[in-house]
Amino acid sequence: MRRRQGNHPAGRILILELNVSGSRAEGRGEDQKAILIGVISDTHGLLRPEAINALRGAEHIIHPGDVGDREILEQLSAIAPVTAVRGNADKGAWSRKLPETHVLELGGISIYILHDLAQLDLKPEAAGFSVVISGHTHVPKQETRDGVLYFNPGSAGPRRFKLPVSVGRLVLERGAVRSEILQLHLATATAEF
Repeated sequence: MRRRQGNHPAGRILILELNVSGSRAEGRGEDQKAILIGVISDTHGLLRPEAINALRGAEHIIHPGDVGDREILEQLSAIAPVTAVRGNADKGAWSRKLPETHVLELGGISIYILHDLAQLDLKPEAAGFSVVISGHTHVPKQETRDGVLYFNPGSAGPRRFKLPVSVGRLVLERGAVRSEILQLHLATATAEF
């Protein structure tokens, strides 16, 4: 695992690289294209222009809950296909169509998505998952345990307390997962939670 910091037009980023061993993506040809996945959570009905800009270029977007409004998913789907799960604050008929958890496989990497990591009811390493994506806490966090990347992009919605407003990205390439958290530099101030 390797950590480094960098810059992105949308904000500062912390990059954590994880090489996933035993992935089905290993051993594929050197010409395998990298897959960029945008990860945005806890929008609570607010999709900021800075978040949209940070997600541009993604080939897939994951939203691990507390979407807040169906229109958020529609706007995100204009950028890339979206996989979303329901969060504890997602209410109404539209949100009942969202699953509480979802399994996604992209580029030979198995990803488990849920809103609240405390509700995780399986052992990801035993189940063959390389990545677990969650939200709920509004705190951006990325760490590896037992060869699994646990990734929370933080909140891109209304600022909560003094927490940063952020989104995340995963880059899947040749059996490796590289994660990035982008702290957004906001053009205008918005209400806090």
